[in-house]
Amino acid sequence: MSNSATDRSMTPSTVWPARGRHLGPDTEGVLRRHLRRLRENGVLEAFTEPPAPEGTPQRVFEARWRVAGDVIVRARLTLVPPQDREDGREWVLMAEAERPWDEQWPSPATMFWPDAADGGGVGDDADTAWDHHHSVPGLRFRAVNPLPSDDKAIRRLLRNAAREAWCINLVVHEAMTPDELGRLPLARLLPPSLRHRVVEHRAAPQQLRAVNWAIRELGVWVPRGGAVLLPPDPAPPGYDGPEYSVRDVFLDGSEHTELVDVVRRFAALPKPLPQGADEALTDLREHWTLLTLEEELARERRLVAIYAEALDAMTKSRDLYRDAAEQAHQALSAYRDTPAPAERRHEGAGVPSTFPFQQLTRTFERLRGGAKGLRQTSAPGTARVGAEPGTARDGIHPDNARDGDDTDAAEEAS
Repeated sequence: MSNSATDRSMTPSTVWPARGRHLGPDTEGVLRRHLRRLRENGVLEAFTEPPAPEGTPQRVFEARWRVAGDVIVRARLTLVPPQDREDGREWVLMAEAERPWDEQWPSPATMFWPDAADGGGVGDDADTAWDHHHSVPGLRFRAVNPLPSDDKAIRRLLRNAAREAWCINLVVHEAMTPDELGRLPLARLLPPSLRHRVVEHRAAPQQLRAVNWAIRELGVWVPRGGAVLLPPDPAPPGYDGPEYSVRDVFLDGSEHTELVDVVRRFAALPKPLPQGADEALTDLREHWTLLTLEEELARERRLVAIYAEALDAMTKSRDLYRDAAEQAHQALSAYRDTPAPAERRHEGAGVPSTFPFQQLTRTFERLRGGAKGLRQTSAPGTARVGAEPGTARDGIHPDNARDGDDTDAAEEAS
């Protein structure tokens, strides 16, 4: 078993979950007749049978009633054909009140199923077998369930029952064989909202050792002539096995105050939602169709507010897109109206051009002109770099150059 409940959502204090199987014929007819009868008697405010999702064999029933004067309870029962068994119809019941659940309120099960003990059954419907365990064959909610004689069968049955957190499993040991009064189920002594959530297992006087051997891995044991509550899987936070056991349970019609108190404290523990209960709770809250006039008006107002917000957002988006389109159109028009470079040059005659390419060209021209001037300035009378005085220049010796000059002067004189 898992001892951690962190991987599941906790059961809200306003929720009453239950699950079972109906083995009688005409399951839907039994539900409709009982719901109609309670509405005619003023127990229910209204009930309906909303259409099931297309392509599914489910059948859904919704009912609404009031408790404690003005507290509205909404309940949704779903009929699902079993996947691995062909007998009966499996049902899931999820009820939620407007405030934390009170154990003295009527059981939601009796609002859908007939129960003679609560005055809801009339005629043959009072004995309809709707209270069978949904996964463990042979177990019932409103009856005493004797344990099998085989030790391995006891272990298998109790382990499978404890694994399902939809119900409360109570194991009672008979110190001696009880009389007819002692064979009545102890669940009838519980508050109304707990009677249809308890599965009572009875161990014969000689089965004490076999029972304790079967549940030892759960961390609990049954006192001789006493009772114990089996922890579900996963165990609720704060669960302590010995704290939820009763040492003496007299099967003689006594009040059993201690046993009732233990069951009430166990039921009040914060527990994780059973497997599959989160989907049922979501369906109850989100797919609820049986609305009062005030609820319909409030829902329409919420829808109007949602639509108004969506329309306002769409209007703002439209305005933003329109402004952006106008700005883009203006930018495109300005770009088209801008004159070409040649046109701008003619229009701005007398104004020096400032195009970057022309500036770069003029800069190169100035640099080239400066370099040429430098070469012209340095050419006349400038000695070659590295030439020493008195050395030949251009292949002419200085002395020869001097004699040549004298000869030319003499010729000119004659």
